[in-house]
Amino acid sequence: MSLFAAVDLGASSGRVLAARVEPGRLAAAEAHRFPNTPLRLPDGLHWDIGRLYSEVLAGLRALGEAHGQPRSIGVDSWAVDYGLLDGAGRLLGLPYHYRDARTGPAVVNAVHAACPPTALYAANGLQHLPFTTLYQLAAESAGSPGALGAAASLLLIPDLLTYWLTGQRAAEVTNASTTGLLGTPDRAWSAPLARLAGIRPEILPPLVTPGTVVGGLRPEVAEETGLAAGTPVTAVGSHDTASAVAGVPADGESWAYISCGTWSLVGVELDAPVLTEDSRAAGFTNEAGVDSRVRYLHNVMGLWILQECLRAWERAGHRWALADLLGQAAALPAGGPVVDPDAPEFLPPGDMPARVAAAARAAGWRAPRTPAETVRCVLDSLAAAYARTVRAAERLSGRRVDVVHLVGGGSRDTLLCQLTADALGLPVLAGPAEATALGNALVQARAHGALGAPRPGDRGGAGGGGGGGGGGVSLEALRALIRATAPPTRYEPTRSGAVLVPGPPWRGDAR
Repeated sequence: MSLFAAVDLGASSGRVLAARVEPGRLAAAEAHRFPNTPLRLPDGLHWDIGRLYSEVLAGLRALGEAHGQPRSIGVDSWAVDYGLLDGAGRLLGLPYHYRDARTGPAVVNAVHAACPPTALYAANGLQHLPFTTLYQLAAESAGSPGALGAAASLLLIPDLLTYWLTGQRAAEVTNASTTGLLGTPDRAWSAPLARLAGIRPEILPPLVTPGTVVGGLRPEVAEETGLAAGTPVTAVGSHDTASAVAGVPADGESWAYISCGTWSLVGVELDAPVLTEDSRAAGFTNEAGVDSRVRYLHNVMGLWILQECLRAWERAGHRWALADLLGQAAALPAGGPVVDPDAPEFLPPGDMPARVAAAARAAGWRAPRTPAETVRCVLDSLAAAYARTVRAAERLSGRRVDVVHLVGGGSRDTLLCQLTADALGLPVLAGPAEATALGNALVQARAHGALGAPRPGDRGGAGGGGGGGGGGVSLEALRALIRATAPPTRYEPTRSGAVLVPGPPWRGDAR
């Protein structure tokens, strides 16, 4: 079996996965896992990108020592954040964190004064999010343009790590499609959008598609990791959601996905973007997927709210075990408070339990009083948001949904999975938790011919538009392999629609 290294960086943790692949067989093992903790510096919130790179190198060394020499390495991460390089390849400052406050209303309003939201959506097809790369660049151009003036290249986080591994600068298209700088539907850099963001279009690197070999490991990296110099580094769906959707073990077309982690990305897979005014008003985005598919989705705030609650309780001296809190939350009766998890007050770090309580009171509920009640409120609210979003995606896209696949870390949360099935009135198929890393590895395996020839009925030509060949093995065939290797857990609805619409205030006072 061929060995592939999947480097998967999430907003709260990273991992390096070893995947062994051959036709009809897939086996995976975690080689290294590490936290991803941002840095709050005097000028704002940043990613500790040097430490992340060191952890990636440590993970590749651990993989090589435990599993041997991989045929290829692929890197994916969260979207929108970037590093700037000068002509010599030096990093011009630590990349900003998308939760930094620099993209406030003044920046957004200035961009929209130059290009109204309707025209912007027609140009790039993206849901309005104030931290999209376009707005970040506009903030940097207005506030501290020095680095932009000196920049020779702009690289998104996975592209920056790939550059450090190989010395080659490129932009993988699935992540590039989240920046707001890529045109829709041609998926090419847009000079007018670049100028709207306040940057020179020439700092945007050449685009590559998943399956393209970007370069080989530099000798210095090979020495540090113990891997062979020149080991291919292959572009995958470098936006982690693109790899996660590639890793959804779906069959047929009548399905939706929830990629559930720090963020929850909820939507359907299409062949063409939806650029209607109704789609824009509903907050849906059209991002590039593997094999030229469209990830038609809405960003829901996700488990970030729960993660921040746990951090707030820990700062207060309470180290609650999440498993205990989930058990207590599951024992609470249905009909508790439901808030809007997409409300802007939930975006920045801070005292999240207090924000959840305030939002519940503002909606007319009695606020949660215990950690278990807060956890139940968060999960009920997420399930309600997932249900609303799936139904909206179905209506706006015309794609029928009979089943929902919930993948990522949230698939381990049995309460959330059941609440989601109840809210939707549809079966929820949960897992795999490591769908992103598996999608990453299988795109590499296909590009390097490890999956053999296509089966009859496989969709797509060579590489399915993915740029890497692989004998024409389709995305559907990759999903079938994951389905056979890691069958999902099925949750049937028990109380159809129970948390879709907030009911009367929770039992007790409505302060």
